Amino acid sequence: MALSSGTRLGRYEIRSKIGQGGMGEVYLAVDSKLDRRVALKILPPELAANQDRMRRFTQEAKTAAALNHPNIAHIYEIGESDGVNFIAMEFIDGQTLREKIHERTELRKLLRYLQHAAEGLARAHAAGIVHRDLKPENIMITPDGHTKILDFGLAKLVEQHPFPAGDSSEVVTAVMPPGGQPGSGGHQSLPGTVMGTVGYMSPEQARGKTTEIDHRSDIFSFGCILFEAVTRNKPFEGDSFIKSLHMVVYESPPPIAELNPSASAELQHIVRRCLAKDPDERYQSIKEVAIELKDVRREMEGAGIDTTVPSPIRSQTSTASGKIASGSRSFAAQTNVPSSSLQTRVSSAEYVVTGIRQHKLAATIGLLAIVTASAGITLYLRGRPSNTGIKSIAVMPFVGESSSQDVDYLSDGMTETLISSLSQLPNLTVKARSSVFRYKGKETAPRTVGKELNVQSILNGRVSQHGDQLTLNLELVDVQSENVIWSEQYNRKQGDLVTLQSEIARDVSSKLRSKLSGADETRVTKTYTTDSQAYQLYLKGRFYFNKRTKEDLLRSIALYQQAITLDPNFALAYVGIADSYAIMSPYGYAAPNEIFPKAKEAAQRAIEIDPESAEAHAAYGKILADYYWKWSEAEREYKRSIELNPNVALTHYQYGAACLTPVARFDEAIREMKRALELDPLSVPAAANLCNVLVFARRNDLAVQEGIEALRMEPNHPTARVALGFAYAASGMYDQAISICDSTLRDEPGNQDCLQVVGLAYAKAGRHRESEQVLRKFEEIGKTGYAVSYRPAAMYALLGDKNKAFAWLEKALAAHDWDMGRVNVDPFLDSLREDPRFKDLIKRMGFPE
Repeated sequence: MALSSGTRLGRYEIRSKIGQGGMGEVYLAVDSKLDRRVALKILPPELAANQDRMRRFTQEAKTAAALNHPNIAHIYEIGESDGVNFIAMEFIDGQTLREKIHERTELRKLLRYLQHAAEGLARAHAAGIVHRDLKPENIMITPDGHTKILDFGLAKLVEQHPFPAGDSSEVVTAVMPPGGQPGSGGHQSLPGTVMGTVGYMSPEQARGKTTEIDHRSDIFSFGCILFEAVTRNKPFEGDSFIKSLHMVVYESPPPIAELNPSASAELQHIVRRCLAKDPDERYQSIKEVAIELKDVRREMEGAGIDTTVPSPIRSQTSTASGKIASGSRSFAAQTNVPSSSLQTRVSSAEYVVTGIRQHKLAATIGLLAIVTASAGITLYLRGRPSNTGIKSIAVMPFVGESSSQDVDYLSDGMTETLISSLSQLPNLTVKARSSVFRYKGKETAPRTVGKELNVQSILNGRVSQHGDQLTLNLELVDVQSENVIWSEQYNRKQGDLVTLQSEIARDVSSKLRSKLSGADETRVTKTYTTDSQAYQLYLKGRFYFNKRTKEDLLRSIALYQQAITLDPNFALAYVGIADSYAIMSPYGYAAPNEIFPKAKEAAQRAIEIDPESAEAHAAYGKILADYYWKWSEAEREYKRSIELNPNVALTHYQYGAACLTPVARFDEAIREMKRALELDPLSVPAAANLCNVLVFARRNDLAVQEGIEALRMEPNHPTARVALGFAYAASGMYDQAISICDSTLRDEPGNQDCLQVVGLAYAKAGRHRESEQVLRKFEEIGKTGYAVSYRPAAMYALLGDKNKAFAWLEKALAAHDWDMGRVNVDPFLDSLREDPRFKDLIKRMGFPE
């Protein structure tokens, strides 16, 4: 049943037919209620009429519709209008993964698409949903490089009841060629038990064993797609459906190395394990596959490997239309690889034995040479000092062996102090606090940490307290061998905490380097106070500062002030006060005019006490940029901080985001942000701020990608959620921008960050009524607390009301709103830039012309 443009199905208006699939015809339509484009799948009457099938499908589709993941296309509604049954789904404008594979997309990019698809699958599998028909056509890539899996839950609709079979080993499966649909011309459907696509279904699907199909069936299908991405060949491709099914069940895929010799051994291993015939021998979680693909991508990038997939050796099946998609090469059928090449390669041991049999003398000499060389290497490694060659380390969160919060603050504080001390060493990469503290309270294998953080070693610690006595056990571990390189136990009184920290820093650093220079040892063992009680109060202040609530920030300030009372020359305590005050405005806890002057005073005092404090210069630089708009002075402070300690991730990302971005030095800013992520690879705020910088640089496609990466690190992180929403709004992806903040605004109706995102999206989309509701919300907040005036200004600019936009900007200027730093580069203010009032504003803020 063809539907013409303008036909209405409920609230949906048909615009054009965009395809035909296994579910029926697919149309581009507009949701008149929400003013968004959707893909409408029209169900054939014979499918919709089967009440049992529709019941099972509806049950699973409801579960699929509840999935909220950036890599899964949303199911909006299952509906019926005038006897027509349809499914309303998110409309994805882009290319299929098949098109990407066959237009010679670089392998690194294909692996990124597939890594993200694996993460989407992991979310679905966690919800108990199996796709059942995963194939390159069901994975879409948006123009921004965003991966979306289509048709979750729809396989239930076409699942069929088993036909009687005399022989349980008989292959009886309803199959579908790539791009085809049951009963379509030129393709024959076979009776059976489950819908799948030849070349991508699992052995258990091919056998028709529906009771054995679980998430591991998707992992096999994923392996087929991954094989095709690496080689541009299908792993199981016969000259007929029956032959292809037989290959899936009984034959091994051709060796990847013969089709793409540049494919790494690790990548080949991932594919082989996905394609194991026995589900128990595959990966048991698609999340494992995603993690390993990420590792492979990192190694390829680090090695600078040419990842262009070579032209295929085997034949290439066309799409359902008989052609490769537009812009892709088509390949003539070639002779298949001999069946012998499909067998598993002999092991290295078998190869040696065979070689000895065939060439006894030469093989024996060669073997002796190998043994001799191996022995020499072994002796060298045994004699090598264990502390040489370590260039990277992660100090893992020390474990407090007590439920007492007192031990908790000590263990956290000692970890932070040691990270800070070791970061002073040149040519040693020390991972930042926010990355290592992601592992707090988790038992994670050293090798896993090493892979995820890209470090050679980790330092584990356990802290226990008995009265006034502290016991600290340390272990330095090589992540590859998981062997302990060095261990030590320290028993001290709590009053000796300051000297204990210096002693630990000196001991650990000496194990990492063969010899410390005098300057190195001075930097590593530097102490900021000799008062043990003041130091403990400082550690407690840091403990509460890291919790980030308003009450905890105020408590941290009080603790720092107590420390200063005991030691008025404690520079780090003044830095702590400056940091706590400075962060309150961005979190909306206090007006900038109330707290930044206090922050400035504390930072200046810290520099007076200790001009060599990298932390003090970084804190002062941020205050000068965020509140005083002294761009050149702020840059001088940041550069001095980096000169004193180049290995602090926070300094690099704040320098890039708060100082370089506002003056439109985007390339330098992005370079600083990436350096921060090298030092702190699991930092969600750093990744989210990189997303923001890319929006200001008008690189929206990359901004969306980085925002998705940030949110993937921690799906509920508020900073990542807002950054991605901001990128979506800038990219014209208004529905996504609004949707990503929905849950937050349900729980926190006054969340100004999310109100900003949805307000900008509504205003830019021309949805005046909704944007005005958001504007009223800001006005209500301002009656009882601090509302960021800059944000309504940006919304009014998008709505075309310049007078109100400038009125709110003047309020923001007077209040020194934290957001005012973006005014010079904010894309949402572009409509104001030629107005003389805007140019005057820019001048008053001291931006360079």
